[in-house]
Amino acid sequence: MTRSRLLWPLVALVALLVLNIAVEPSFVELRIQDGHLFGSMIDILRNGAPTLLIAVGMTLVIATRGIDLSVGAVAAIAGAIACTYISGGGNAATAVLLALSVCVLLGLWNGFLVSVLGIQPIIATLVLMTAGRGGAMLLTEGQIVTVKDPLYRQIGSGFLVLPIAILISLAVLTAVALITRRTALGMLVEAVGINPKAGELAGVRSRTIIWTVYVFAGLCAGVAGLMISSNVNAADANNAGLWIEMDAILAVVIGGTSLAGGRYSLAGTMLGALVIQTLTTTVYTIGVPTNVTLVFKAVVVIAVCLLQSPRTARMLRARRETAVPTSRSQEVAAG
Repeated sequence: MTRSRLLWPLVALVALLVLNIAVEPSFVELRIQDGHLFGSMIDILRNGAPTLLIAVGMTLVIATRGIDLSVGAVAAIAGAIACTYISGGGNAATAVLLALSVCVLLGLWNGFLVSVLGIQPIIATLVLMTAGRGGAMLLTEGQIVTVKDPLYRQIGSGFLVLPIAILISLAVLTAVALITRRTALGMLVEAVGINPKAGELAGVRSRTIIWTVYVFAGLCAGVAGLMISSNVNAADANNAGLWIEMDAILAVVIGGTSLAGGRYSLAGTMLGALVIQTLTTTVYTIGVPTNVTLVFKAVVVIAVCLLQSPRTARMLRARRETAVPTSRSQEVAAG
């Protein structure tokens, strides 16, 4: 357990929860109202659902030695398309399908740049990160587009005992875990990340794998964008999904997945997303001033990453091994 990369993220999550309970004892209380489950813990899960969803897609992208900086812009585009279509008289179901179809195409574009043209992932996705949010602004004409569609609102604010947003993100996480760990797909993704040339020599279609994970990341970002916009009944192209790509990357890294590619951990990604969202909630609970919020988050994230780094683990192990012989020699001298 002490050698697990999930130890320190778990410790950080427990510490944040304890801090919230100390400040607000009713933090862990749950209540049922009209058949719906409410409480601060439920709010953390619901607000963290978009981040978790994007982080699942980001995990597979990073496992192939890639990165996707455009997911926040893609989320903004999804919300802009859906809300603009609904506000123009369209129905919610068609709006969702249209938005997700565009997000899949954007994922195909990113995959094409990376896997076919060989452009560095950070550059390829940076293009869409910049242009995508501009495209969302064009769709909404720089305005906040509001909608009043009960069906569309269900995506981000609906309940089936638990919020629907939580159920969607957990369903996607479970499906990806089953597909990648119960089939050879997970091994192929790791093979591409560890050594793509060796994988190709072994018969792995690296280009197809890379293309697929970027399409999936785009789809996850699209669903997250629908959650964000439906939760507030509006599309705000300038702020929707802003910096969510950073939170997703941090969640993946905190969860133990290496940016160098290869082995990944979906359980770690879920834990990392919970740490990020609980940290955000803690900032408001303990009254940290808004002008230092990002600094506070950065300090906690850096501390967790340092504690789970291999070098830190070796240093702690060396200190324990040094301390044990010393204590034994003292016992012998005393005897």
